[in-house]
Amino acid sequence: MDTKILILGAGLVGRPMALDLHKDGSLKIAVADINKVSLQKITEEGILKIKTDLSDESELKALVADYDIIMNAVPGSLGFKTLRWCIEAGKDVVDIAFYPEDPFELDELAKEKGVRAICDMGVAPGMSNLLAGYAASRLNEVEEIAIYVGGLPKVRTKPWEYKAVFSPADVIEEYTRPARLVEHGQIITKPPLTEIELLEFDQVGTLEAFNSDGLRTLMFTLNARQMKEKTLRYPGYAEKIELLADNGFFETEELDISGRLVSPLEITSKLLFDQWKLQPGEADLTVMRIIVEGKYKGEGVRYTFDLYDEYDPESDIHSMARTTGYSATIAVRMLLRCLFTTPGITVPEYLGKNRQIVDFFLDGLKERGVVYTMKSEKIERVSV
Repeated sequence: MDTKILILGAGLVGRPMALDLHKDGSLKIAVADINKVSLQKITEEGILKIKTDLSDESELKALVADYDIIMNAVPGSLGFKTLRWCIEAGKDVVDIAFYPEDPFELDELAKEKGVRAICDMGVAPGMSNLLAGYAASRLNEVEEIAIYVGGLPKVRTKPWEYKAVFSPADVIEEYTRPARLVEHGQIITKPPLTEIELLEFDQVGTLEAFNSDGLRTLMFTLNARQMKEKTLRYPGYAEKIELLADNGFFETEELDISGRLVSPLEITSKLLFDQWKLQPGEADLTVMRIIVEGKYKGEGVRYTFDLYDEYDPESDIHSMARTTGYSATIAVRMLLRCLFTTPGITVPEYLGKNRQIVDFFLDGLKERGVVYTMKSEKIERVSV
């Protein structure tokens, strides 16, 4: 009997995940969403499309009952409760919903139900965590973990030189939320968009990196004296965003404008939507660098992982969808092959401790044209 996979959410990443799993030939794939237009974009034969309200608990539980593995790709506002409902239904889950809640709150429930739930299994968080976890597991002590990641348009267009693969409101939220980092072993917060660094990348040249709140579970699962995640953009971008932030364009308190109550954030998001929208066929790219430094048997060691990926015109799949979605579909295959069998909530950095699983992900991504390079080298000064 064929294994049945259900993808919750037909957005940017839903279709690429469905197509990738459908190519296996041995899986029955379904995609569910309340948005009929999003579902209609999935034109490939053999993929079942289901229009349903995923925010309704009874509808969702009735739907998932007939499937073996669920992929949670709903908006972040629905993500945590959707994960909980899937676990309560006793279904294994691969989750890329990226909600603010702590997934480990559902760990006991998942263990009780015998469910394997892999959370944050995208690109960043996701592969960034997995590779950081792998490097950390190879060291006796970890001094620093630094993650630099960004999705960018290949063609730079003034004034923003940026296009969003998600809604402007979600992007802006990243620019207003305090960034949590680890310094001297303690979690601290700093303003977003600060501590700008300039980094060089072979394929794109100079990019700027600024503080963002992207470490998520890494702050609690890995023991490092220093840890940071920074967003990559073309140089000068942070200054433009700070100008908007400093002048109230991101405020949520509603103002009375000609008798209508509206927040500056709503207006800004509306104005930026068309300017930031990634158009069909418009090439984007994903850049990521992960650096982990520490000691092994008393010697300083540095691991460096690099990713550069572009929009695929043949499949018409944007890079951010490729790098996020294929990480999740490979996690599904990992579960199907029982390479990971432990019930409970699992995050990618835990998977990174297993070299066989790391190789499974890297090989699977490489087959799909998403290539991570890894370099390890001895270094002289590590102050662990």
